[in-house]
Amino acid sequence: MVYKKKIILIAKDNNLVDSLLAALLLTGLDLHRCNNNTEAFMELTRTKYDLVVTDINSNMEELQGFITNVRQFQPKLPILILTDYETVPRASAAIKAGASDYVIKPFDPCLLAEMVNALLQEAAQLTDLIIADPKSMLIANLARKVAESNATVMISGESGTGKEVIARFIHECSPRAHKPFMAINCAAIPETMLESILFGYEKGAFTGAHASKPGKFEQANHGTLLLDEISEMDLGLQAKLLRVIQEKEVERLGGTRTIPLDVRIIATTNRNLKLEVQQGRFREDLFYRLNVFPLKLPPLNQRRGDILPLASKFLEMYQPGAGFMLDEAAQMELLRHRWQGNVRELGNVIQRALILASSKTIGSDDILFEELNADETAVEFNFAPVQMPAKKLDNNLRSLEKEIIINAVSTNNSRKEAAEKLGISQRTLRYKLAQFRKDGMAIPA
Repeated sequence: MVYKKKIILIAKDNNLVDSLLAALLLTGLDLHRCNNNTEAFMELTRTKYDLVVTDINSNMEELQGFITNVRQFQPKLPILILTDYETVPRASAAIKAGASDYVIKPFDPCLLAEMVNALLQEAAQLTDLIIADPKSMLIANLARKVAESNATVMISGESGTGKEVIARFIHECSPRAHKPFMAINCAAIPETMLESILFGYEKGAFTGAHASKPGKFEQANHGTLLLDEISEMDLGLQAKLLRVIQEKEVERLGGTRTIPLDVRIIATTNRNLKLEVQQGRFREDLFYRLNVFPLKLPPLNQRRGDILPLASKFLEMYQPGAGFMLDEAAQMELLRHRWQGNVRELGNVIQRALILASSKTIGSDDILFEELNADETAVEFNFAPVQMPAKKLDNNLRSLEKEIIINAVSTNNSRKEAAEKLGISQRTLRYKLAQFRKDGMAIPA
């Protein structure tokens, strides 16, 4: 039996629903209508869906709340917003809240079908674990085995090696796959806020706590909580975290009742935690609580069999269905590179190549590497092969990208023609121009 992908439509206007049905039937997908966000969310908890399409017909706070709830329950589920010219600012706010994209009414049925297919394809790619190197296959096999248990997992490795990808893979292979997956970056949140975000708080617990709020532990209950870069956590908070893990219950800040927990913990670090323990920067008892099943991800330059499959994934992810390919010389350049920035750096290199490529075949001239100078403060961009173009590239790649795109828009008769000349989709061009406008840049009419 072939699985037929399912879409939820959230719309009150019957005429709009008819138009959507006509457009989305072109995709051959299974459609289910809901009248409001509450009804849609309840349906999402009962049945697996692949895409949400919602009309902006509720207040912004309600829409943002719906998107937040969906993201907590199904982090990768694409959400497409339908808007008109008057509500485009609200659609932009919805994108910031976690929606995937928006389309302006009245819409072209073929364009809508194309956007839906692109979002579904991108979501499928995000779910796939791309592995080809024997070392990665070993890691994946270990991850599958530990996923079947409730054991706490500690994933270590350099920045950009894909620690969060493996954490999500473990969750998706586990019996908790249909429960929440919550992630919190311990390095990105100030110490003063991290405790309240983890454990939650009651109204009046501190200045600014105008309403009670559950923490990440509560939100992840019966699912998985990823503590990303756990080594950055303050020692005092480590002690409180240890107690929550040991007791399997949490008490909100300012609260008096304990909340039972059934949460699978996955932690990541880019440091040597044993050394951190020896030097007194990480609690030994917490280390042993978290290090039940350690997984160490090797850097990309030690699993070179993954480089080309990952590059192909990024080509399709950044330009869905466009058919970009790497020629043999470009492939060799990727295989020879040191990849100090690991998978994250590879993704950046592929994005640059798509900007610079003059055809669907990416050559070595389109491969632009980023190299740190000896003082590790200035950045140089080097083309491969070594011979540099006559015109020196601006060190700021974002400025280069803006220059290329704005020039294409200014010198072509239409946005469609500009996108074709750039070798990107109109959707990507629209997104880039919106970002430039947001940065305060004047966009040619």
